[in-house]
Amino acid sequence: MTTNGSNESLKAIKSYADDNDLDLGWLDTQGEWGIRVKPDKRGMTLADIQTGSYGDVPDKSDNMTGRPRGAAARPGAYRIGGYQVRTKSDVWLNNAAALYEEALQRQWSSATDIPWHTIKPLPDDIERAQCQLATFLTEVEFVAADVPAKWVATISPDYFEPRMFLITQIMDESRHLDVFRKRAFANGGGLMQRPNITTSGVVGSIDLSRDFTEMSSRLHISGEGAVLTIFRMGEFFAYNEAEKQMYRLAAQDESRHVAFGVMHMRYLAETEPERMEEIHTYIDEGERGLVAGAQNPAARDTGSSEALAILLGGGINHYDEGYKKLLAIRRRQVKEYVQRIKSAGFGERFENGRANPELMQYLSD
Repeated sequence: MTTNGSNESLKAIKSYADDNDLDLGWLDTQGEWGIRVKPDKRGMTLADIQTGSYGDVPDKSDNMTGRPRGAAARPGAYRIGGYQVRTKSDVWLNNAAALYEEALQRQWSSATDIPWHTIKPLPDDIERAQCQLATFLTEVEFVAADVPAKWVATISPDYFEPRMFLITQIMDESRHLDVFRKRAFANGGGLMQRPNITTSGVVGSIDLSRDFTEMSSRLHISGEGAVLTIFRMGEFFAYNEAEKQMYRLAAQDESRHVAFGVMHMRYLAETEPERMEEIHTYIDEGERGLVAGAQNPAARDTGSSEALAILLGGGINHYDEGYKKLLAIRRRQVKEYVQRIKSAGFGERFENGRANPELMQYLSD
């Protein structure tokens, strides 16, 4: 319909309303009119509809009513949201829409996409180690879903792109939770001892965050980054194709979550450099947690490190060899952590000596 045609149609509607005593005043309070978005070979993505004024993201949001970004405000609307995150820099990243689309397109099913039939009986020590690791990862992934879920409803609707991505993360982590739980039950084992994640370094402090960026630095950068390395190395302690596929698919999800945190920190560093010292403080705390989780026996998650050493060595009789391989994974975790922090815009801490020396020791050992 042409613009003139639309105007004529609107006049006819208003005339009908006047003749029939109808209140159609809402027709005059619309957002930007005349927008038409066409799908391309990718379909119609979230980025495609960020057009005209609808793509303008406010630096600060006073929207407490759940009003969609770009829609006309309605006087007297209820305050339906208790939105605490109402400043763009507190939650924004430039590629949230792209990460959201990737999450939608790469969903998988733990019921049908894992070749469970490839799991065969294993030696008792190997099976127990697999089940202990699965128990640990089940609870870790529960935390990784639970924490962002608590933040979703606090984010202004004006920043719906990162909010929608966090919803996909909740789904991803829920799927990880169920796939590792299924592995524990798939081969004559079961769940083992509950891991002590409340004192295992950074994981236990994630839920104490008072600020979204503080939470993201703990969850996406430190916590999920360390888990991502484990998933990427899954080929080395998997004993069948089901376990290999399980770690491959979980790793592709986890890499998106880590990318979210890196890109958010990068945006904050670029737009609010005065907050960089604050962020460095979060990173300081995260590094202390990573060291505690790796080195302090009292703070170590119950059994998961030992389980990994058994799996990497090929059995409890080769524990020492497996532990050497586990240290190699620890070194890779630190190396990948350093790359993430540099990519986020905070790499100077590795040049000025601020980085935790015990953590950096993994790179020189």
